[in-house]
Amino acid sequence: MAAAERWESLPPAARGEAPPDELLAMSLHRERGQMTIDDVRALPATPLIVAEGSVVPASLISSGFSDETRAVWLLPTPGFQRAQLTHLPPGARTFYSLLRDVIGQETREHGAPVLAVDGTRGIEEMADAVKQLFAEAIEEGPTAETASERQALLREANEAVVDQVRGYYRRPWAEGDAESVVRSFLCECGRTDCSESVEVSVERAAKPVYSPGHG
Repeated sequence: MAAAERWESLPPAARGEAPPDELLAMSLHRERGQMTIDDVRALPATPLIVAEGSVVPASLISSGFSDETRAVWLLPTPGFQRAQLTHLPPGARTFYSLLRDVIGQETREHGAPVLAVDGTRGIEEMADAVKQLFAEAIEEGPTAETASERQALLREANEAVVDQVRGYYRRPWAEGDAESVVRSFLCECGRTDCSESVEVSVERAAKPVYSPGHG
């Protein structure tokens, strides 16, 4: 696809310089949404799956693929979004504003549940609000039952971050060594009371990652 090829060829700093309609086209918002649906359908039925990101389409609700107890869209208010993106170049700020408007319109068209993010609630409060919305789905399960099952999920999540960083540095314009990049990775001990993260290099995270004393 021409839009995807152009996006991949442009360094991040140059992506925001395109006209607004081209920015939206190059983001592949709708195309990637269908890819996400296809990926989720290909996954096993257990344990529960969380699909997240701006590409998840609100049409999941109107199509019956999901329902209001298993989906929510977190949408920033315009003022809150502007305050969070002041460090970005003008083109990038324009793009995220356009994308917010498009996603907001789609949630209204398809009757998708929305939580407004305006800065009045902290991260923990927002997490609790989402947890309440998903309480029924979480209760129904199925969930990972054993430490080994939880460890497998945590390993998969960390490997996804490793692949993402390596993929970024495979771009022709990327400079630097992917293996030396430090990111936050989940502790893979599999304990139900552990939610710790560890700052390590991509090279190190290619193997299981543990917080001190959890390995």
